[in-house]
Amino acid sequence: MELDRTEMGKVINRLKRAQGQLAGVQRMLEEGRDCEDIVTQLAAVSRALDRAGFAIIATGMRQCLTQADGEDQLDVAKLEKLFLSLA
Repeated sequence: MELDRTEMGKVINRLKRAQGQLAGVQRMLEEGRDCEDIVTQLAAVSRALDRAGFAIIATGMRQCLTQADGEDQLDVAKLEKLFLSLA
C-alpha cells in the first residue's frame, strides 16, 4: 500500500521535529546536562516517533477502508501487527 503524500506532510514535519529533538538530546549529553532534563527530552522524542507511527498506520487503514475499486483488500492481520509493533 502506498501512502498519500499529501496526507503524510504532517507526519514528515513531526519526524523532522523529532530529529531536531534527538540532536538536542545528543548535545545535552555532550554538554553534561542534568539527567532529568535529558530523560525528559528523550521521552518527548519517543512520543513524537510513536505518534508519527500511529498516524502512518491510521492513514493506511483509512485508505484501505475507503478504496472503492475493491482491488486491495484490508489486511487486518498485517495492520494489527504494524500497530502492535509500536506498543
